[in-house]
Amino acid sequence: QVQLVNSGGGLVQAGGSLTLSCTSSGRTFSTLTMGWFRQAPGKEREFVAAIGWSARTTMYADSVKGRVTISRDNAKNTVYLQMNSLTPQDTAVYDCAARRGSLPTASGNEYSYWGQGTQVTVSS
Repeated sequence: QVQLVNSGGGLVQAGGSLTLSCTSSGRTFSTLTMGWFRQAPGKEREFVAAIGWSARTTMYADSVKGRVTISRDNAKNTVYLQMNSLTPQDTAVYDCAARRGSLPTASGNEYSYWGQGTQVTVSS
């Protein structure tokens, strides 16, 4: 069983930066593809970024490309989401997810494990 714990959310002003972390339990983290998703109030869940188990493959949503970087530290069982140039449109609950397999995907249905979510609020 994989358990994911998110941290790093909070309130930030527009134009600011924030780094989210997601730590996994267990000894299989290095075999998991990790993703970040977000859901704003009244909207559907949206893919943000994903990274393969070896970190050689990443993918980003067009809405965040160039502003967001996903990375991982397999020694720490942790995946990160660094977000820059934040806007109020980035306000959402952010959640990490994990799936077995080497290739990242933007489809939330492909992920088997989810964290508890962390709120990110960007003020104008």
